[in-house]
Amino acid sequence: MHEAPWLSVLGLGEDGLDGLSPASRQVLERAEIIMGPPRHLSLIPDTGAQRVDWPVPFSDGLPILTGFRGHPTVVLASGDPFWFGAGSVIARNFDAGEWTAHPGQSTFSLAAARLGWPLESTQTFGLHAAPLTRLRPHLSPGLRAILLLRNGAAVAELATYLNETGFADTQLHVMEALGGPRERSRSVSLTEALLGGFDHPVCVGLEVAGEGKALPKASGKPDDIFENDGQITKRPVRALTLSALAPKRGEHLWDIGGGTGSISIEWLMCDPTLTATTIEPREDRADRIRRNADTLGQDRLQVVHGTAPTALDGLGFPDVVFIGGGLSTELLNWLHAALPVGTRLVANAVTLESEALLAQWHEKLGGELLRIELAQASALGPRRGWKSAYPVVQWSVIL
Repeated sequence: MHEAPWLSVLGLGEDGLDGLSPASRQVLERAEIIMGPPRHLSLIPDTGAQRVDWPVPFSDGLPILTGFRGHPTVVLASGDPFWFGAGSVIARNFDAGEWTAHPGQSTFSLAAARLGWPLESTQTFGLHAAPLTRLRPHLSPGLRAILLLRNGAAVAELATYLNETGFADTQLHVMEALGGPRERSRSVSLTEALLGGFDHPVCVGLEVAGEGKALPKASGKPDDIFENDGQITKRPVRALTLSALAPKRGEHLWDIGGGTGSISIEWLMCDPTLTATTIEPREDRADRIRRNADTLGQDRLQVVHGTAPTALDGLGFPDVVFIGGGLSTELLNWLHAALPVGTRLVANAVTLESEALLAQWHEKLGGELLRIELAQASALGPRRGWKSAYPVVQWSVIL
């Protein structure tokens, strides 16, 4: 543990030195080294300190920063460094006693003040280094959101994406260089946004409107949002399976026999702290899972092309396991022997053989055994009748 922090993370606005508190100015004046993106460095006067450009990608700057250990060093970040900023990355890579932070006013606060929007009911997204598809689970008429974008060109990309997803009537409030002498704000349609001409740094306030399909918040999303070849856990069974998996904050899922990835993707949609790994033996299906995850904004999904249990070697242990395909005695023996006590397991079976296997393991380990039988009304000549789906047997247990 260091006696005093050698590293200060300083939130800087577009107004540069004028926007800093007296305490932040003192930290800047005492620094021997000032490190930050070139744009941030250009916003402050020369103090005599060594200036170091933070490289791209961001991770390449961490070893450089480590080399300054023991020397009074300031890292410049935008606004509030702990709101989609560099602060959390630095906090993960340096001991608590090594650094201190002096946050500035966040871009989100400035944008909300310009728009008159209450931040507590406005969604915020940091998309400067993330795909626009992160928006997809949230897009719904009436949504208000503030987005940080990587550059001015991304405004036109955002307009194209909103148009493609059916939200063509969305209003964009484009705000450039908020809080500084170059500040400019414009409210534009998607058509006007496509013309471009926006400067970095830029954020956008969205008022979503249009005929696009809003995704329901409940488990059991519509089947047609997933690209599939027919190998998909159908919506009602998926809803019951998610209920059995019972995701909790920060947990990791193994989805064995991923198929379309619908289970693991819906798992991720439950909470932004959840993560998942899906294991799929067919390469074409593994590729499809990746496309579904990308389309639905779930880039926290790791896709492994392989067959369990061999493909499980070397993976970090999960909190929960779902077996949707590839159920076998070998797999269950491996999971029972390898996984930590307390791991939750849910397995679905359709064939008589796999149903018998689950019955044996239920007798051995206990848990809950559930038979799911569903029927859907369909045409029967000039009338209607019930068309039954194959029954699904579901075993849930804590190992």
